[in-house]
Amino acid sequence: MVFICFVLDLRSLSPPLLRDLKQSMLQLANFYAISSPTSSTSSSRSKPLLDRIGLCYLFKNRLSRTDELKVVYSPRGNFSLRDFHHAVNNLPSDAFLPDFNGSGALCCSDLKLSSVLNDKTLYSWGGHSKDITRKVVLISSCIFETLDSATKKVLTDAAANCISVEFVFLEQNSSHLADIPESINKFLKQIGDLDNCSFQNYIPDAHALSGLVKKWFQELKEGLEEQMQARFVFKINLLGSTNRISCNLCTSFNQIIDEFIPCKSCRCHGIPFDTSRTIPTDMSSCPVTGVELGVLDLVDSSVKIGEHTILYMPSFQCLQDLQKVPLPINFNVIERTNLSSLDEGIIFGASYIVTPAFSELDDTDKSELNVKLFRVLCGILHSLDQGLVCSSNCNIETAKQTSFLCYYILLPSEKGVMILRRLAGSEEVLPVPDITNIACIPVSKDIENSLQASLLKIELRNYDPVQHDRGFHQRLNLLVKESLQFGAIPAKAKEPVTASNTALQDPVVEDLSVQANDVEVIEENVLDSILADGKTGAKITEEWEQLVVLEMPKMSSPTCISKLKLHKEVSSPLLSTGKLDDKTSRILERLEIPKQLKRKAASPTLSTFHTVSISSVKKPLIPFGPSNTDSQEIVLSQPIKPNFQRLKRKR
Repeated sequence: MVFICFVLDLRSLSPPLLRDLKQSMLQLANFYAISSPTSSTSSSRSKPLLDRIGLCYLFKNRLSRTDELKVVYSPRGNFSLRDFHHAVNNLPSDAFLPDFNGSGALCCSDLKLSSVLNDKTLYSWGGHSKDITRKVVLISSCIFETLDSATKKVLTDAAANCISVEFVFLEQNSSHLADIPESINKFLKQIGDLDNCSFQNYIPDAHALSGLVKKWFQELKEGLEEQMQARFVFKINLLGSTNRISCNLCTSFNQIIDEFIPCKSCRCHGIPFDTSRTIPTDMSSCPVTGVELGVLDLVDSSVKIGEHTILYMPSFQCLQDLQKVPLPINFNVIERTNLSSLDEGIIFGASYIVTPAFSELDDTDKSELNVKLFRVLCGILHSLDQGLVCSSNCNIETAKQTSFLCYYILLPSEKGVMILRRLAGSEEVLPVPDITNIACIPVSKDIENSLQASLLKIELRNYDPVQHDRGFHQRLNLLVKESLQFGAIPAKAKEPVTASNTALQDPVVEDLSVQANDVEVIEENVLDSILADGKTGAKITEEWEQLVVLEMPKMSSPTCISKLKLHKEVSSPLLSTGKLDDKTSRILERLEIPKQLKRKAASPTLSTFHTVSISSVKKPLIPFGPSNTDSQEIVLSQPIKPNFQRLKRKR
């Protein structure tokens, strides 16, 4: 966790530079307000943002002509974005009283660091925890050529307390006649023996100030998120027995939010209510204590800035209610850019393939012209190796309108299509990490030759997504295969099942029983009338012969189903009465369930076989333990077709 105290030397900052520096301070506070920790637990979201920024300024008292230091914002609790803005906006703009030395450079005699580096201010911030890092940033446009003994003692004591001091020199146009390099060298010699002091020299343009803000913001974020560590492992050794390289991963941009959301908050802690996690009721409770709050304890006109910052507003009715973006989405082309100079670290988000719109329902000539323009534009951009920078008030990943501009890059390709990607704006770009300690390390020729030889052994080919399988189908197929090792849940019988026959039944028996039970029972008078008529009985015999022997009708036909319904209802009782002829009796005997299957239906083992099901009824799966089913397996063959021969009558 880092506490940073900014000390602005208003004596040396001109009004234009002070105005730009104020905006930089406000941007730093805004970045910190929308920052959130890595942890996504509910307890971390309910806690307010800890205050870790201090602000002081040096000025010359016009009456006493003495240098003084004033603390305008001190981190004593939760961060207040409104109070910090108020402190920055009320910095005096008439405190610019420059002094020049003999060489024409701005000079200041007293730094007043003892007023900051003491137990009452910086030393008391954050308590006495060992995990807290404190830092003082002194921003000035004058170089302190000489440091008195009191200032050196204060800096030495700060080093003993692990407090770093950074001197930021912003060079102004009025210093062009002075010998700036010589003055810088003199100051560096005075702080050279102090390990906790550093010096930075900048020309205060937009890029330099933006880089400073992002640098300080990254230091504040060190306590909010952990840096990711990674290792790149090679299949071959790079040098000796080393086959891996350890690295740190950091983001190259900090994506800002798209809008500010109105919300309700408690007056006691200033924490918003999470409406997505709470049940809407007439009573509200404090997110911290859980105590029910009344109407006077609620603040309805609050605005949520990020996850931890709340602003109280007189009314939030003026805020724009962002809706789904209407189609088609407008992208305003701003400029061309060389793709070779485009930093790929600022391109983020999903890629969208762009193709020309063509519709035969519209004007054909206009559609063809639109396609031609698209092809020519893609070809020209590809030949120039350039892209088009566009702006829009739409976030294409959420398909919603945004309160702020979004920037995109339109990239051409040699295939005739283009790709649209999101670009980071000025508020989102973070500076490149400091790599000065990497470039200054000398490298021997042996390491370079060994690493080059190892890289040449790695296969070289153009990337083709089809040739790089992630293993999704293999893994899913394996899961399905394992799931199929469970069995099938037998269909529930309509008659009560006793404890002796609760084992799994064969699917063939189940199919026949289910079909027989689902058949509508034919009334007895209808059967009697059918059997009484000899012609009708002969017709039924002919149809049964076609069904069983010749297999002519379809199983889904109504006549087939009606004949199958007759199987269970007619076979046994009618045979005993002797009302059927011999040919019909033999047919009905062939339709009975084999006796071997009847005995096997009560077996506790699960049988597997090959058969043709009359009705494809899916059965749910049920787990079962491993069993030795190989020896108990039943393989059914096709039923033997009966041979209908005329029986010789005995005379």
